Amino acid sequence: MDLEIGSIFHNGESIPVEFTCDGENVNPPIFIGHIDPKAKSLASIMDDPDAPGGTFTHWIAWNIPPLGEIPKGVPQRGVVEAPIRMVQGRNDFGKIGYGGPCPPRGHGVHHYHFRVYALDTVLELDPGATRKELERAMEGHVIQTGELVGLYGRE
Repeated sequence: MDLEIGSIFHNGESIPVEFTCDGENVNPPIFIGHIDPKAKSLASIMDDPDAPGGTFTHWIAWNIPPLGEIPKGVPQRGVVEAPIRMVQGRNDFGKIGYGGPCPPRGHGVHHYHFRVYALDTVLELDPGATRKELERAMEGHVIQTGELVGLYGRE
């Protein structure tokens, strides 16, 4: 069974401004259901395939406890101890942690994909790693996936 992914917005709905570059630029809470009991950790990737230069990665995180929620407002640092223990990598803004939706003005509505992966292991990956490094580390360890898509555009 796939993971069930939710937030304070529903799949295919607009992401509230609070979670974008036009607001507080903090991550929304991510709720994760139907986690396989064999999962040792979760990983997450948020990206925008509608970006003018190709898919733009906004957030990568791993070694998230398989407890069912990534809280709102995770600090933007490599190793996070609170409000949840997790490790974060470098986004395409060149920063560690979450970088909210910030499409070019007048470029239309973009689709932001929040993907969560249940893994059968805890990853040995340094804080600040890239998306490619995370994807390579996850190879052969993904036991479930789930996705939530949020929308955001700027006039």
